[in-house]
Amino acid sequence: MPAVTFTVLKRDRATGARLGRLKTPHGTIETPIFMPVGTQATVKTMTPEEVAGVGAQIILANTYHLYLRPGADIIREAGGLHNFMHWEKPILTDSGGFQVFSLADLREISDAGVTFRSHLDGSTHFMGPAESMAVQEALGSDIAMAFDECVAYPASREEVEAGVERTSRWAEICLQVHRREDQAVFGIIQGGVIPELRRRSAREITALDFPGYGIGGLSVGEPKELMYSILEDLQGYLPENKPRYLMGVGSPDCLIEGVKRGVDMFDCVLPTRIARNGTVMTTYGKLVVRNAAYARDFRPLDPECDCYTCRHYSRAYIRHLLKVDEILGLRLTTIHNLYFLLKLMHRIRQAIASNDLEAFEADFYAKYNSGKI
Repeated sequence: MPAVTFTVLKRDRATGARLGRLKTPHGTIETPIFMPVGTQATVKTMTPEEVAGVGAQIILANTYHLYLRPGADIIREAGGLHNFMHWEKPILTDSGGFQVFSLADLREISDAGVTFRSHLDGSTHFMGPAESMAVQEALGSDIAMAFDECVAYPASREEVEAGVERTSRWAEICLQVHRREDQAVFGIIQGGVIPELRRRSAREITALDFPGYGIGGLSVGEPKELMYSILEDLQGYLPENKPRYLMGVGSPDCLIEGVKRGVDMFDCVLPTRIARNGTVMTTYGKLVVRNAAYARDFRPLDPECDCYTCRHYSRAYIRHLLKVDEILGLRLTTIHNLYFLLKLMHRIRQAIASNDLEAFEADFYAKYNSGKI
């Protein structure tokens, strides 16, 4: 019995959107879905119960950071990441590839993997496909991502092509060395913004028959329309019966546009990061609640939102908390932003189910772009 199975329940008549069900050892996930990011085995400022309470079905954890601190051995001794962090629902772990490749001056790439210096203490480490798989097996996530090379944007054709070749070679090794039967490994498609290299990567990675596929190397600085074009083109090169995961994407418009192009899973630090900077997403666009304009504004962050924050607290109070550096301010904005995106995905699923996605999209954008903050 495979660790993860995926069923497409319904396809939208007018777009590439799909309604799906992803079964994992720690629970079933209704897709399309957004995954909050728990980089250090925690979604910042929130308890696991609160994360579940805002509607999260699955979270993402970071292999690179957990490898460095506290270390895979400690998490293994704790009984795995679920036990360690008291999260009973599914977990997806990234491969660590994006982080080690983003270190730039601190790393050296070879065909075997990456030698890098820790951003914490400068100590030298090596991570390749086998090492990434070993760490993720110790973590015990439901879904482990294959080790890949994420090429920066912009990059030359030669650099992108080399990244595609390494990603395919490493994907094979990941499958060869992986042993944990209660954990699925998803392959990752690279290729930058060069359509023929994206197609090549898709052909090579899907030929390995992973149970799911990540789409990496997008939302790294390229124009959104270029990302949408790549996603649209990729639809014909990805298996219909496998989940598709657009990595590192989490703004409301990108979620809607990604779903329309056949994406089932998303993750991003955006909602939690901007929350800590005093910015929230609302039905009518972004609101920078730290601004002086809200010092006497006693309305909720979003009058149309029924999250815990919006049911109990005003913009004026939350601004006050943020200005005096009270932790509660960060917690309230984070709760709201995650609830907003997870509720958005819930509404998208409802719209697909009722053949109403286009109408939902039109209504959403009419409000979100109206500027009626």
